[in-house]
Amino acid sequence: MTELSAAALRGAVDLSSLRNRPAAPAPDAPAEAPAEGGAFPLVVDVTDATFGQVLELSQSVPVVVDLWAEWCGPCKQLSPVLEKVVTELAGRLVLAKVDVDANPQLAQGFRAQSIPMVVALVAGQPVPLFTGAVPEEQVREVFAQLLQLAAQHGVTGTIPVGENAEQGEPAEPVEQPLPPLHQAAFDAIERGDFAAAIEAYEKALAENPRDEEARSGLGQVRLLFRTQDLDLNEARAAAAAVPTDIDAQFAVADLDVAGGHVADAFDRLLDLFTAVPADEQRRVRERLVELFGLVGDADARVVTARKRLAALLF
Repeated sequence: MTELSAAALRGAVDLSSLRNRPAAPAPDAPAEAPAEGGAFPLVVDVTDATFGQVLELSQSVPVVVDLWAEWCGPCKQLSPVLEKVVTELAGRLVLAKVDVDANPQLAQGFRAQSIPMVVALVAGQPVPLFTGAVPEEQVREVFAQLLQLAAQHGVTGTIPVGENAEQGEPAEPVEQPLPPLHQAAFDAIERGDFAAAIEAYEKALAENPRDEEARSGLGQVRLLFRTQDLDLNEARAAAAAVPTDIDAQFAVADLDVAGGHVADAFDRLLDLFTAVPADEQRRVRERLVELFGLVGDADARVVTARKRLAALLF
């Protein structure tokens, strides 16, 4: 699988020590922890010992990880919202709840400096979502973006719910086929042909301009295409040499977004917007808007940058 794009934590989370742990639950694990070969619930408490199961499950179904603690008031506000939205999505997401006090290895692995902290797992890769208690509407927006991101990486399975789940039958993730043009784009990404992936997504958008998954995928692939041959040190040197060189600043901003330094990228382009002549500001604004869409409108860094851009425009 190709590396996740801008949203991935890129080394900020180290789950390697938890990947190969035995799947059997610890003696004091909650009764609802997933059992080998049994039905997998939509909401599950996991431990340091059982985390490997949800990591494996994330190869087929996106997993949302809620890091919380009993003493945390905001956690108690957020958790019911997460459970409600995940349940309404009817098997398209799984919610894994981690008590950071009882599971120090997971807390350390996710570098949970403040809670509640919500992270996703897509094909075993961590994706940051948000920290703190956020409104239900924002949770829905973020989860919608997570499903789009997962689809771009072929993670489209679901967990059976309803009668089969109630009977306790084994719940094997059911893979949902991608639309033909989405599948063509995914196959092109897998073989490193970003130009072909861009073409497929553009065709999908031409057929359906409201195809948000295609729009999201197109933004991700364009970023991969632009950064595939860039050298970070060379790009930074070129940008430093000519601060008003739009293409040079674009290159560094792209690399920063791809590397997870989203706020740095936005600040760079906003500074550039004020530094270039008025007739060139449109290019900078368009690149900012493209990157906003890639990171996600609900992201706090996007909200802050949009406000600053609006102030510059008006």
